[in-house]
Amino acid sequence: MNPMPSRLPRRGPAPSPPRGSAARSGTRVTLLGPQRLQPTLSPVLESLGVEGPVATITAGWQEREPDDRELHEHLGGRSLNLMLYQRAERVFARDPELSAAHQRRQARLRELQDLYNVRLDHLMAAAYELQRRPGETELLSQARVDAIEAIRSLDAQHLQRVRDVHTEYDRRWQPDERETVIRERREVEAMVRDAPAVAVAGGHVAILLNRLRLFGLEQLAAGKVLVAWSAGAMAISERVVLFHDHPAHGMGNAEVLEVGLGFAPGIVPLPHARTRLRLEDRDRVGVFAARFAPAICVPMNEGARLDATPQGWAPAPGTEQLQTDGRVGEAGAA
Repeated sequence: MNPMPSRLPRRGPAPSPPRGSAARSGTRVTLLGPQRLQPTLSPVLESLGVEGPVATITAGWQEREPDDRELHEHLGGRSLNLMLYQRAERVFARDPELSAAHQRRQARLRELQDLYNVRLDHLMAAAYELQRRPGETELLSQARVDAIEAIRSLDAQHLQRVRDVHTEYDRRWQPDERETVIRERREVEAMVRDAPAVAVAGGHVAILLNRLRLFGLEQLAAGKVLVAWSAGAMAISERVVLFHDHPAHGMGNAEVLEVGLGFAPGIVPLPHARTRLRLEDRDRVGVFAARFAPAICVPMNEGARLDATPQGWAPAPGTEQLQTDGRVGEAGAA
């Protein structure tokens, strides 16, 4: 497979990134590995100079959203849970019209995803078969490149169709202008006003992403430190990629699910990659990395950290990335 760019700069200070949502809002972005077994959020915030309250978002936990005692204690009792999941439930209960429109949008997105996966299965099977075929002839090399390009084209087409669904929903139903949403947003904005940092936890990524959109995370995080991990890191990236090489059902193909919020341009975060991906399978790793290049595919395991800088993304020691030659190497290593 032809190599593609896959380098990250060395670790440095973390001012706002040069482009995307974060750049427009002056937000300083840091991505972390999972926090349950090896919590690092508190020392990371300290290293970023954050003092005072931290606005936390646990909407991906759904009904368990208030069960944040461990996170609250880890932050020294200074967390302010914005309760975005409960707020969304109140909005939908008070605005049945918006609730019904939301359900129709989600049903349309599920149908789109099903149809996309039917096509994706065949393209991925062809790419893996070509990758594992012995030999290095010019024709075989070109066929491998073409197979990856076909997958990339399908991913881009699917992402545009998802984007179109959201655009039509926003145009027709204008959630930002509905009183039920405005009321909750005002309360959230008041809570966040004096918090220098916003922390986004994981959970169900689609539910989390929908709540972040509904309550305007870009505005909430403007000028603040934004730290996210697990599904939170996925939701604030440019595109949400689901992945699991050992699913109970299906082909085990990584699939593009959603348009992310764009706070983490150029990164495909892969939480819990050690348990979800066959990182020893160089064919699968190489196809994965080439498919999403020039974005960097980063296994966000425990202890991983990426800080946005004007020069790009700066990894903490031990943070890894997938390479197009099938290796898993240290992020930013020469």
